[in-house]
Amino acid sequence: MSIWIWIAVLVLMFGFVLPEIILAGVIYTVLLVRTTKKKWGREVKLPPNDDEYEGMYKEGLEWGELYADYKRDVEVQSGRYHLVGEYFDFGGEKAAIVIAGRMESLKYSYYFAEPYRKAGYNVLVVDNRSHGYSDGIFCCLGYREYADIQCWSRLLVEELHNKAVFLHGICIGSSVALFALCDENCPDYIEGMCADGMFVNFGESFKNHMKEDNRPKLIFTWLVFLYMRIFSHADVVHDGPIKRVDRLKKPILFIHSREDTYSTPDQAEKLFEKCGSPHKKLVWFDKGRHSRVRVNAPEKYDRTIYEFLNELK
Repeated sequence: MSIWIWIAVLVLMFGFVLPEIILAGVIYTVLLVRTTKKKWGREVKLPPNDDEYEGMYKEGLEWGELYADYKRDVEVQSGRYHLVGEYFDFGGEKAAIVIAGRMESLKYSYYFAEPYRKAGYNVLVVDNRSHGYSDGIFCCLGYREYADIQCWSRLLVEELHNKAVFLHGICIGSSVALFALCDENCPDYIEGMCADGMFVNFGESFKNHMKEDNRPKLIFTWLVFLYMRIFSHADVVHDGPIKRVDRLKKPILFIHSREDTYSTPDQAEKLFEKCGSPHKKLVWFDKGRHSRVRVNAPEKYDRTIYEFLNELK
């Protein structure tokens, strides 16, 4: 074959792939890179025409104002990252850490704190790395943040004198919690977790999201995964909760909606089946999109957590 034909083929291939490389980089940056301090900050712009989210956020802010007298600012150093949070001391002997998902600051976590207050737990809400007032640029999907949660747990026990810590994760926050519990260095005083909308791995959740947006292109998707691997240190294809949940030996409560189109119900069933914990529970909710379970059934949601925590006594 003539050298000119080879050159023409390479030019055509490059012209086909280059736009996908650029677009994948843009999507990765939008989803997982904090490009300015305002991005993923505490001042949230409510999305238009989303009454559920607006209601959740406003109710959470009201909760924070109602219990402001119990609050104190706290901070930890996790590696090279300075992280900040808010600790609500309700006089309990145990504490719960509410771990929000991607793009959310600790203010979002207020909304999920009430069942723990009712159960007699103190509550810690945190700005995950690269969110709110905490340091960081890249969202690492739990592959790095789990060490931050272990640092927060040490603060709760060693400095704030709680006897035990329970983790509550929403979406990616549930992956963070699971990674923390499955780590060989996890302290015994982290007693268990609640997983709201956990996925088998972020790759599957991302592909479901792309299908919803009518962008299920194979090359594009794998390029985004490559950026995640390089910059977020996240192997979202070969690793994730489904690869680690069998190592879990501490209690776990799975909360899942049958309407979840990102972390689909079959994913929850796979996770529950493979989970190695001798104390595991899966509770289904009929209504609620991803991360919108509590807003559709607040009484059942809170009661489910309260009853599970009572089982740990």
